[in-house]
Amino acid sequence: MWLDERMNIFERKVGGRRYRIASQSLWDAKQQRPFARQAVLGSADEPPVADLGLTRTVGTQRVGDIGALIWVAEQLDLVKIIDKACGVSGPTDGPTIGEMVLAVAVQRACAPGAKCHLKGFLDSCVPRVSCLPASAFNGKSFHRLAAQVSDEHLEKAQIEIARAAISRFNLSTDVLAFDTTNFDTHIATTTPGDLARRGHAKSKRSDLRVVGLAVLVSETGHIPLLHRTYPGNGSDQAVLGSCLSGLGKLHDVLNDSDKRTRPACRTLVRDGGSWSEQLELDLDSEGYHTIISLPLSHASSQLALEHAAGRGAMKRLGGKLGDVRAARLRIPVGDLDRTLVVVESEELLRGQKRGIAVALRKARPELQKLARRAESGRIKRDALEARIQKALQREHLSDFVITEIKENDGKLSLSWRVDQAARRLIERTRLGRRVLCTDRHIWSTGRIVNAFRGQWNVEELFRRAKKGGIVPWGPSHQWVDSSLRLHTFATVIGLELVSLAHLALGTRKSVRKTMKELSEIKATLVRVRTKSPGRQATVMLAPDLSSEQRKSAKVFDLGRWVPAILSSMRQHPPGPGVRPAA
Repeated sequence: MWLDERMNIFERKVGGRRYRIASQSLWDAKQQRPFARQAVLGSADEPPVADLGLTRTVGTQRVGDIGALIWVAEQLDLVKIIDKACGVSGPTDGPTIGEMVLAVAVQRACAPGAKCHLKGFLDSCVPRVSCLPASAFNGKSFHRLAAQVSDEHLEKAQIEIARAAISRFNLSTDVLAFDTTNFDTHIATTTPGDLARRGHAKSKRSDLRVVGLAVLVSETGHIPLLHRTYPGNGSDQAVLGSCLSGLGKLHDVLNDSDKRTRPACRTLVRDGGSWSEQLELDLDSEGYHTIISLPLSHASSQLALEHAAGRGAMKRLGGKLGDVRAARLRIPVGDLDRTLVVVESEELLRGQKRGIAVALRKARPELQKLARRAESGRIKRDALEARIQKALQREHLSDFVITEIKENDGKLSLSWRVDQAARRLIERTRLGRRVLCTDRHIWSTGRIVNAFRGQWNVEELFRRAKKGGIVPWGPSHQWVDSSLRLHTFATVIGLELVSLAHLALGTRKSVRKTMKELSEIKATLVRVRTKSPGRQATVMLAPDLSSEQRKSAKVFDLGRWVPAILSSMRQHPPGPGVRPAA
């Protein structure tokens, strides 16, 4: 049996004074009885009359940003879902796994810091994640809880959270985007562990161990529905293969949440790093269609590019994609029947041209240096060829930079030149083009291209999770695999709460600007000096709100934490020609 774990706010009179109380009702499975947690938020009496000249501010407390995220968590019943998935059935000595995850998630979103700073962060907030004191949330409790959680627990929790998010916020799940990234750690080489490994780091650093993250994102709102933490040296194909069971369960859950009478035909969008014929067949067996950006080195991509290079093959798409050109054909890709769409992107073309220019500028000094060393006889032919290949291995340089090695009387000579005709041919036929491969044969070309652009959703989510983002994963101070896994889970939950809060507001502003406006909703603490005996009273004053902040206060019900906040309205003078009311 599970009772309502959401925070209830009410007033109680004690000793002639009124207090505001926050309470949670929980069920003790062992004792077979309910129990309650309560915490006093402060006095509900009217503030005492005082001389303003004798008052002073003693600080501020957060209301807007953490209040919005807690409101979203309550809409999802997040704490209850996580606790139930992890097998928590009764009271514990400290916070439950769900309460700890929520506390860490809102900390990552509002004031990223180490777990040792979690108590100070919670003390600086008016809204509460739990009726437990803030001192109960610390690094020791986090690591203890992390050791009790398995991958199966977290996957079950993710699927149930996805069910709740789709049902409560009406998310569209017909097209889902999948991608992977990794995060740098500063874990020593001698520290044991399976997750932090040296691999192909996105930051281009080779001296750090990295932790990988794979995420499945909804079509609307950048909402992560399923994620997997994996070793930093893992491949995209292996990661997606390990997620197949979770994808199958998610597919069934989404059908139930959408209340469909027939199974949905969902489409999974991903980049070329996870291409595999076997994966295509496995995804089909789980009920997913696919759209993937096929690697240009693939034989089928070469055929598609040759087809697109023909006169009149590239045609402009209509509607919102009127500035996009594409060519389409249907051919076998290995043993699979697939539709290929070659898409031309001016933005991608400009970026690749800049990349070629930079790579060529770096390669020139290296080639000149090799030419001098060859002329002086300080390098052998095998080593010279290897160095040339390394200098020209990036950005298609080997396709249009022509090198020639000659040997005369035992001496080597190197000459090189840029073939401008070959460079223009590459720019015209390959650069700025992607080859999309899909089994959605009946979809229009515009629908395929538009669905693939949903890949931007997961890329945007990764930007929010990187250093300097809205909910950064790092810096991480975890060294054990279990703690790294739960830390990543809490970070993804933070990303989900932020995205759902932005979706609930229905604003066109960026997520970063929305969170900044919410963070500016703070209550000011004023210490009032009166002539009456006793401890000096501390009064919480509501801030002056803009129109956007008043809307946020109503949507996220911030008035239950600070009752005067909804009545705090900025008064605007009447416009010209407007008479005041009689």
